[in-house]
Order: sequence, then C-alpha cells, then structure tokens
Amino acid sequence: MSQVHTQLLTDDASGLLVERTFRLRVVSGPDQGKEHVLDEGTTMVGTHTDNDLVLTDATVSRYHLEIRVRRDGIEIRDLETTNGTKHGGARVGSVVLSGQARLRLGKHTEMDVEPIDTSVDLETWHGDRFGDVLGTTQPMQRLFALLSRAAPTEATILLHGETGTGKEAIAEAVHQRSRRSRGPFVVVDCGSIPHELIASELFGHAKGSFTGAGADKQGLIEAANQGTLFLDEIGELAIDLQPQLLRVLDRRQVRRVGETQSVDVDIRVIAATHRDLRAMVRAGQFREDLYYRLAVVATHVPPLRERKGDIPALAAWFADKMGRGGWAQSSALLDQLVNHDWPGNVRELRNVVERALSLGHSASSQWLGDLADSGPRGAVADAEGLEDSGKRPSNPDVLELPFKEAKAALVESFERDYLTALLARHKGNISRAAAEAGIDRNYIHRLVKKYGLEVDRG
Repeated sequence: MSQVHTQLLTDDASGLLVERTFRLRVVSGPDQGKEHVLDEGTTMVGTHTDNDLVLTDATVSRYHLEIRVRRDGIEIRDLETTNGTKHGGARVGSVVLSGQARLRLGKHTEMDVEPIDTSVDLETWHGDRFGDVLGTTQPMQRLFALLSRAAPTEATILLHGETGTGKEAIAEAVHQRSRRSRGPFVVVDCGSIPHELIASELFGHAKGSFTGAGADKQGLIEAANQGTLFLDEIGELAIDLQPQLLRVLDRRQVRRVGETQSVDVDIRVIAATHRDLRAMVRAGQFREDLYYRLAVVATHVPPLRERKGDIPALAAWFADKMGRGGWAQSSALLDQLVNHDWPGNVRELRNVVERALSLGHSASSQWLGDLADSGPRGAVADAEGLEDSGKRPSNPDVLELPFKEAKAALVESFERDYLTALLARHKGNISRAAAEAGIDRNYIHRLVKKYGLEVDRG
C-alpha cells in the first residue's frame, strides 16, 4: 500500500506550522466527483487502467499527466498529449504548484488541485540549547521546538532576524540534526561577495569563460552536494541573479558560467535575511516566485532585547568558550547587561564579554559601568570600536594577561579602531576603503562581520 505524502510548511496567512497533503478532485466532465490523494513518488493520470487516477474522457490521453511531489509543492508535467493541459487558460508543458489550482485536461475535464493542511502540534522543547545555540526563554524554546520538527525533513527554511541574532549558528544546528549531517555545510554570504563575482562563486565557471578564469572552478552550490547550502543575507542578492538561483531550486541543477551542460545537485537550502522580503517583493526588488521557494518553513529569530532572560547564561557561556570559565558576574553588572537594549544582539554581547575579559577587572568595571549612562548604542560604540580610540581609557590590566591573550586583545582592539576610522572616511564604501588600506575587500567584509559593524551596502 502506498503512503500518503505530506509536506511541512508555514501557512502564509497564520504563520503556523502545518503538514500539507494534496488531493486531486475532478470538478467537471464525465468523471466529475472522482478524487485521489497524492502518494509518495509519482502519480499518473490518464485513461489507461494503469494510471493512479483513471479518467474516461475520450479527449484525455492514455497517459496524460505525471505528477511528482516536491519539497516546495507539486510538479505537474503534461506528457506531450494531443489535446494538452491548461493552467490559468494557457497550455502548459510543466508547472510547479504550491497551493490551490485548477487544470483543464483535454476538452471536457477540469480538475482541482487542493491542498489539505493539518496543524502541527509542536512538542515542548527540553533543554537549554539547540546545537550550538543557547536559549531558555519562551521565544527561543518555541523556535527550538519548530526547528527540531523541521530539521529531519527536506523542507527549505527561511530565517528572518536582525543582524547578530545567530542565524548562521541556527542554520548549522539544523544541518547537524538533519539526515544530511555527514555532508557539507556550505555558507554563501550574499551580501559580501562582489556583484561581478557572485555568479562565478555560486555556480562555478569553466576555464577561459572570462578574463582571469585560468582553470575550471566548482561553485559553492556544487560544493554543497549531499549537504546543506546556507544562503546568508539572501535579500542582498541582486535581482538579475535571482532567476538563476530560482532555476537551481526548481530543477536541482547548476550550470557553470561558460558551460552548456548542467550538473545535478542534491542540496537542502536554508536562507536567512534581516530584510523584509515581502516588502521587497511588493517593491519589485525581490522575485515573488523565489520568495515562495525559500519561505517553505519561515520563522522569526528573536532579537536579544526580546529574550533578556538569556543574557546571564549567554555571558557565562561566552566567557567559558574564551577560556575564562567561572567569570564572576556581580548583580550590578547583570543589571547593566539586562537593562541595555542590545541593538547588535548576541554578537554585540559576545563582543562586550570579550572586551571585558581583555580589559581586566578594574578597567572593565569602569567601562561596563558606562552602559547605563551611554544609551542603547553605548555598548556597541565601545565594544565594536565605534568611538575614537583616543577617548577610550587606557587598559594596563591587559598587560597582566598571558602573552597570547594580551596580544590577541590588542590586535582586535587595533582592528576595530582602524576599520571603523577607515570606513568612516569612506562613508562605508568597502571598495574605496580596501583600495586605501591596500587589503582585499573580502578581508574587510570578514572583519566587518566579525565585529558586527554596520556598513552601507547600498
């Protein structure tokens, strides 16, 4: 007996997680009233008795339609029939449907494709972390429960959250809990790759396909084969490249720049953005069809200000990962941390802890004490090096640290100060900043991401 195929997805109207099955229902023609719920694998429709849904309309071909359930909907393929298949009044060869639709087969038969959704009751999450992501507050526990349900499936996931909320760590945790955990986890930062290089980076290229292409190169999509492709900051992907990505998601095939043959890829896709993709769709800045391919399971990653109960545990965890387990957190310090708005989110908190540990007890107490008076941006300004280094208090305690720790603290302090001043001079233009500094722009992108700095990507 065949098994009914279900898909996991987020209902677009309610935002709730549902399991979806599809039913075929004949609404006009000699077979009106016939129904068939789609099974796993391929469903055949036609007049021959071998079909899964057998019709008696003489204008329908013996083998008329082949229907295949996909992770993002169902693919309906007309088998080169005499009288054809129409969708929306137009004859189609192949179409992917994700919701309600009506098809006309031959001259007399109309058939509805109907989604049937059943709400998913999420199990209570037990534990304080999901992979390498820590959280005990209600918003994080809900997120962990949803992700644990989605991770073992092949559903494409879209993570929406502010910069610094840990979307990449969440995506990697999903990968580790999936059936693809032994495969690669490949990260593509759509916001940091220069526009002129992103096609080559994503899809690869053939030798000689453009100036500088001295050898064949495998793209990042191919590199993710048998694993997970994480498309970070997908909202930054130029609209002229979006159709190419859509073709990859539709066909699970990639064609290198300069080549005519496509290569099959078996990938699971997770995307993330801090932008409102729906608003971008309405403004014509993001393709609607690509949005719906990505937002199969869509979820919000809460900012740190919505989960302040996690701050003490996060601060202690960061200190432990930096080799300073047992870091004493006074009640006054915790009050200052909890009362801060954290516009830079978890990444900002990590920088604060790192800076406090590198400064030593006396200087860090004075510096952290300024949080309450400095306003929401105070910690970001100090922790990420956004103030003039000449106004920053000296920190002799760093000289009491072991050599490697002291050196690392001073180097990072220099990097923050230098990069901040450099970007300020060029109004956030990374290309001009890289030219002045004599360093590669991709290295500047990595530093910007490391320290959580905000730049104008426009």
